[in-house]
Amino acid sequence: MDRRCGVLLPVASLPSRYGIGCFSKEAYKFVDFLADAGQSYWQILPLGQTGYGDSPYQSFSTFAGNPYFIDPEALIKAGYIDRKTADQFDFGKEPRTVDYEKIYRNRYTLLRRAYANSPFCQNPAGKWAKDAYESDRRAFEDFRWDNSEWLPDYALFSAVKEYFDGDMFTLWPEDIRLRRTAAMDSYRIKLDEEIRFYEFLQFLFAQQWKDLKEYANGKGIRIVGDIPIYVAFDSADTWSHPELFEFDENGFPTVVAGVPPDSFSATGQLWGNPIYRWKYHKATGYDWWIKRLEHVFKLYDVVRIDHFRGFDEFWAVPYGAADAMGGKWKKGPGYSLFAAMKQKLGEKEIIAEDLGYLTKSVLRLVKRTGFPGMKVLQFAFESDADNTYLPHNYTSNAVVYTGTHDNDTTRGWYIASDEKQLEFINKYADIRCSQTATWDLIRLAMQSVADTAIIPIQDYLDIGSDGRINTPSTLGGNWSWRLLPEELTEDLAARMKEFAQIYGRISK
Repeated sequence: MDRRCGVLLPVASLPSRYGIGCFSKEAYKFVDFLADAGQSYWQILPLGQTGYGDSPYQSFSTFAGNPYFIDPEALIKAGYIDRKTADQFDFGKEPRTVDYEKIYRNRYTLLRRAYANSPFCQNPAGKWAKDAYESDRRAFEDFRWDNSEWLPDYALFSAVKEYFDGDMFTLWPEDIRLRRTAAMDSYRIKLDEEIRFYEFLQFLFAQQWKDLKEYANGKGIRIVGDIPIYVAFDSADTWSHPELFEFDENGFPTVVAGVPPDSFSATGQLWGNPIYRWKYHKATGYDWWIKRLEHVFKLYDVVRIDHFRGFDEFWAVPYGAADAMGGKWKKGPGYSLFAAMKQKLGEKEIIAEDLGYLTKSVLRLVKRTGFPGMKVLQFAFESDADNTYLPHNYTSNAVVYTGTHDNDTTRGWYIASDEKQLEFINKYADIRCSQTATWDLIRLAMQSVADTAIIPIQDYLDIGSDGRINTPSTLGGNWSWRLLPEELTEDLAARMKEFAQIYGRISK
């Protein structure tokens, strides 16, 4: 694998006049910036529809895209809405922060108006009913057919959830919660237009993302996407396929996911995601998993699999527990899942998120797959010279980060380090002035033997803790940081490109 570098920036963190980053002109400008800066990768977070807590790792569907990322400007250009309509909504006035409450309250209203005034609704009116738009309608029907494995269940789930004021599916009436045939037929008829609306959103999402990805690839920028190991408890996946999870006969989980106490949390992290019924998956040849991976490889060029350790062993916490401390380690599918994937899909570019405490069996699994693991500099200075995150211990088959979306920014972390750790950091990275610390650590990552170096844009901007994306095990205030358009300067691109050239990370 050639030496390459890239930037970590969630789509939601892009600038936009509509309150949250989306597939807008600002996304295309960011791609241009990456190309000018000598980068090869744009790493993003999961593109799924965010649910409670605004986390992209707790999505209502593992297959559906986030409607928030649909560009209103494209809807204006298509004639589905006008600018006056788009501008009358309050999506939040603070350019640095996503106001998810305002986005939630207003974005779908805007999108419904676009749907009603389009050729895709049940009864298009005016010019939209004309034959000139038959090709558009055929494209929509083709999309529905091509995604029939998941789209009907997702759209029905979304429509029924809306019908019950957003309640979790576990609170729905028993007949539809347990997907009894008469209830399914009844809701499909009753909510026919709503179901089509949610399919329309996925159609727009897919079109706009495809265009943006093709533009990025044309500029030499490859997309590193992220797939959470687990799906959300309240999701179309769990509702439509309870047989895939450790659920009881009433449709409730018996155990949920998390991790034991670690450096992020003294009581562990209770994620609450359902645990897979791995024996069932193995018996089906991992069919659902292979379809899931096949789907994400259409979205991304490289896939980072979150919490890779869970495929070797996973922390199962009894459902209803207050924290993760009472969980137990249980065996995952191991290599058999990836053997099945390689047999069906061939060799794919995957990054294994192998952070945290790693047992010998986890290390053997990562090695057997051949996937590069992750090295995070912020974890490198917590012990001694044997720390696996210190660059002198790397192999080339690795992806090095200064920090991830779950870490503080490098500036914030450096300032918060205690005296002993700070002494170690300064000596190891040859930091002679605190003002240069962030770039000195970027240099350390870039000069390492790791084939790939990914740096969060906040570190290139040398932003403090205000730029942090997520603090694990906390609610509120996460996933909301945004880039300002004026921060992507020519001088910054030139400096980034110089580092890429010096350390042999420019695409040849």
